[in-house]
Amino acid sequence: MADALGIYGSGSSRSGTGSASQREMEHFAELADAWWDPNGEFKALHRINPFRLTYIRDQICRHFGRDVTDLTSLTGLRILDVGCGGGLLCEPMSRLGADVTGLDATSASIDIARNHAGQMGLNIDYQLGSPEDFAKQGMSFDVVLNIEVIEHVEDIDFFMAACTTLVKPGGMMIGATLNRTVKSLALAKIGAEYFLRWVPPGTHDWRKFVKPSEFAAHFRRGGLDTVDLTGLNFDPLNGAWTLGGDLDVNYLISAARPG
Repeated sequence: MADALGIYGSGSSRSGTGSASQREMEHFAELADAWWDPNGEFKALHRINPFRLTYIRDQICRHFGRDVTDLTSLTGLRILDVGCGGGLLCEPMSRLGADVTGLDATSASIDIARNHAGQMGLNIDYQLGSPEDFAKQGMSFDVVLNIEVIEHVEDIDFFMAACTTLVKPGGMMIGATLNRTVKSLALAKIGAEYFLRWVPPGTHDWRKFVKPSEFAAHFRRGGLDTVDLTGLNFDPLNGAWTLGGDLDVNYLISAARPG
């Protein structure tokens, strides 16, 4: 379930998009109009978004000593959402007071995100490009969101090296992805795409799913320390999502750079 378009890799560089996979760009560009339709192609994202947002907000508040009950708890923080898609995470982060930049390599999604934010009266800086573009410019952020992107990239080492560079001293990165297990193959790939139709068939390649230990290793190489690991679990009996300890399918992970 890709929140971001996840099209960054180590292929040939294109102006405005950095090194991105043309195939992935074309695939997700076709779906761009569906970002804000709760019953459309991204309906699964709309269902899990409240739980991801809770995790993201709580981790940021814990790290920066903020009050989670404060409706503007993220005021003063610069947040980058890598692979922002249509802005499903950017908008609530902005409403919580953060200075938000959304980065994506697909112009159709950036256009959708900009238009929707304008309709909502939100000031979000949406940029067409890639994390390596920002890294070359020497940019840095208090928080970098890396949500449902890593499992789509062509060169994870290249991608994560750029992403971790964007975390300022004392800042943090929050990631989310799918674990590479037999259970995730059955549920997140075969079940979600071909039986439940939660996401379009072909959205994921199970071989690119990332184990928590692998994600943490990328953090270490980028100078970040893993501080939390939490599962995002689905109960088929009641159709409910919860945050918990089962990491076999979906999980969220947080890391911090020493100040």
